[in-house]
Amino acid sequence: MANALRVNAAEVLRRPGTEKRFDLRVPLADLEIIGDERFPEGADVEVHLRLESLSDAIVVDGRLLVPWHGTCRRCLVETGGILECEVRELYQRTLTDPEAFELEGDQLNLQPVVREIVLLDTPSTPLCRPDCAGLCPTCGTNRNEDPCACAAPPSDQRWDGLAGLKDLLPPD
Repeated sequence: MANALRVNAAEVLRRPGTEKRFDLRVPLADLEIIGDERFPEGADVEVHLRLESLSDAIVVDGRLLVPWHGTCRRCLVETGGILECEVRELYQRTLTDPEAFELEGDQLNLQPVVREIVLLDTPSTPLCRPDCAGLCPTCGTNRNEDPCACAAPPSDQRWDGLAGLKDLLPPD
């Protein structure tokens, strides 16, 4: 199978300052992401990138749209969505920057970059929403749906020495 993320950059490399844009959909399987429960089976990643030629390098920037799903770490409800990931990488003919990727002749292999960003940016312990109230530790009710009348559990006395610490912090 041809790698959709292997880009011929010969035209861009010949003229520094030149830009090339492309948009494509790449199956997660092409990124060698198989069996990861965070991603819907058979899902595609939308890739929107811009290549900009420098004298002996190419800057790649853009964004990825990644479908994901998982269980909220607080309330245990299934959640998911489309994650937008930023891309900004440097490809060089001769590696002088330890963070850069190497050009393979006139080819850019974007597959390792896209794969790494997708895996690292997708939450492994997601939240259904930032203000998720979670489950009641006493009765197990989802406090997002029904605020239960249970009393707050007793605090652990070992942490009482830190109780006033929050008051010492500057306001946001």
